[in-house]
Amino acid sequence: MNPNHEPNWKAIAAMPEFQELLRAKRRFVIPCCIFFTCYYLSLLILVGWFADLVKKPVLGLVNGAYLFALSQFFMTWIMAYVYTAKAAKFDTQAAAILTKAGH
Repeated sequence: MNPNHEPNWKAIAAMPEFQELLRAKRRFVIPCCIFFTCYYLSLLILVGWFADLVKKPVLGLVNGAYLFALSQFFMTWIMAYVYTAKAAKFDTQAAAILTKAGH
């Protein structure tokens, strides 16, 4: 990419490949955000309205609420790993689009 030459962003935005990249990102990011929000809020809902269910001991003194809260850490790490792998593919597609646009 030539640092003295500004890419024609309007032409790039009009490219079918760029539009497909945006659609692919939306198909991935929006469901992930919805899943994360629902998963996070479900602990609050369970503790608030179904306290009897989650306060039952599961492993000794550890109850369902503690296990669910701990699972949120693992879920977050897994989602971060999956996003990192997917973002690398998005970056490769973006680089190909810039190369095709002559930058």
